[in-house]
Amino acid sequence: MTTRPAARAVNDAEWDGLTVLQASKTEPLRECVRNALRYYLQNMDGHDVSGLYRMVLDEVERPLLETVMENTNRNQTTAARMLGMSRSTLRKKLKEFALDQA
Repeated sequence: MTTRPAARAVNDAEWDGLTVLQASKTEPLRECVRNALRYYLQNMDGHDVSGLYRMVLDEVERPLLETVMENTNRNQTTAARMLGMSRSTLRKKLKEFALDQA
């Protein structure tokens, strides 16, 4: 039996994460997240859902950190200020997502 990606368990290594379908360029981020979550939950086909909070945070936090670090030319002081966090917190998060080696 083949399952759709959204029907896979949250912690499945093959799971690519939430997908936004037909997003409008003017649609606020919260609506993109809401629509992706609705799509995900509607397509679970009775499978148990667990770790949803962490999954959503990971889906948003990593690209946020990547984009800010790119935008600041990897300047942690500027990036931390931009994100509204301390530089030590930023370093911890970069390490958590293995972005500290880039």
